[in-house]
Amino acid sequence: MKKTLLLTATILFFGFTATATPYKGEKQHKGGKHPKTVVHPKGMVQKGLRSITEDAARAHVYFLADDLLEGRQAGRRGSRLASLYIVSQMRQLGISPLSDNGYLQPFEACAKPLLHRMPRYYVEADSVAKIKSREHCRLSLSNVLGMIPGRKSDEYVVVGAHFDHEGMNPELDGDNIYNGADDNASGVSAVLQIMKAFVESGAKPERTVIFAFWDGEEYGLLGSRYFVENFSGMDKVKSYLNFDMVGGNNRADDPSYFVYFFTASHPEYGEWLRRDIAENGFRLNPNYKSWDNPVGGSDQGSFARKGIPVVWYHTDAQPHYNHPSDEAPTVNYQKLADISRASFLTAWHLANE
Repeated sequence: MKKTLLLTATILFFGFTATATPYKGEKQHKGGKHPKTVVHPKGMVQKGLRSITEDAARAHVYFLADDLLEGRQAGRRGSRLASLYIVSQMRQLGISPLSDNGYLQPFEACAKPLLHRMPRYYVEADSVAKIKSREHCRLSLSNVLGMIPGRKSDEYVVVGAHFDHEGMNPELDGDNIYNGADDNASGVSAVLQIMKAFVESGAKPERTVIFAFWDGEEYGLLGSRYFVENFSGMDKVKSYLNFDMVGGNNRADDPSYFVYFFTASHPEYGEWLRRDIAENGFRLNPNYKSWDNPVGGSDQGSFARKGIPVVWYHTDAQPHYNHPSDEAPTVNYQKLADISRASFLTAWHLANE
């Protein structure tokens, strides 16, 4: 009990009392039109890369996958604690909230009750209104959204990962908490480290970079679905970079293996990664998969359905997937750190080229 109270108090302190100094980066351009594209010195990129560490990856995952968060089921206490942890990281880095109302984007999801079956939840306004006209199930959820303003205020890049997981199953004997270390504390860790790397670089990106942490993915991509239907700047979003399960070992004989999905009409996305791995010596062996219609699997599908080019880093299913054994000690932190470094460069390309 003391541990729980201490943990909650720490989150609340950092999440609500830390003073955030908005990220400024380079000196802002004054004037009505876009400034000319700036070529950032390579040293700025390397400074960002150096800020990404295995220790930080381990710290993020061990917190988010702790039993105290009870499997981070959407709409439950553990998921809300996870969102407050993410807010605290944004505040400490001086990341600006995307909205004037703060970092949280609250929304509701509704479903028709189904006997002995998992209900299908909806976040679209018309569907929610129809379902709420009679008996229904309801979830109160919140995405966490921050941004680093770019030189071009009319172009966005979104970098995202879901923070919810499967929660608890009281009918299981023994360990009944689905901690979700790989799925998807690892993805949250990657986005948090990329966020820090942009700040540490000291560079102001060409495009505004939105850092998005989705709620309700396990119920059907609810958070990202709500965002793409309700964010007023969707017409300005140029690309989306997704992280879902980026710390697992799918192949025992090749722990460096992972899958790199990207929109087929943008072959440069694959070329960037090949070059970045070669130049930086990342210990990674990507399986490059270009998709003509990349709508399945995870939150990138919500963006792909809107015609937005996507990239998805994914280490593929592994033995602990959707089991209580998906615990923090099973994550490959060297791999997670290298994927975070490589994907920071991917985000850098998307934001600046």
